[in-house]
Amino acid sequence: MILLDTHTLLWATLEPSKLSAKAAGVIADESMTVFVSTASAWEIATKVRNGRLPQARHLEAEFLEKMDEAGYTLLPIDAALALRAARLPGDHRDPFDRLIAAQAIAQDIPLISADAKLDVFPVRRLW
Repeated sequence: MILLDTHTLLWATLEPSKLSAKAAGVIADESMTVFVSTASAWEIATKVRNGRLPQARHLEAEFLEKMDEAGYTLLPIDAALALRAARLPGDHRDPFDRLIAAQAIAQDIPLISADAKLDVFPVRRLW
């Protein structure tokens, strides 16, 4: 089991050449359950709406279908997770990163991410 950070999801679906060979191999492994946070859907839609992620317009418009086609499993956000994310230590202010890190911790699964800023959280980060 693994959880994809939002940028890893974007690279896997839009620019696979940006993935490391290790990340690409793990994601492509058919025996691996690949999770995507619903926080990633929110983050992508927000950034498409405000013009910061125009290349993901098509992905955002068909997000649920694309996740299903890729065989990814969506992880929901509930109040307990939101509280856990807000209570994580550190100055990291990005709410999307906090939610995704909280999910990785709550589910005890590694996070595939190139973002070293996530190391402020007690999360197992693979790359």
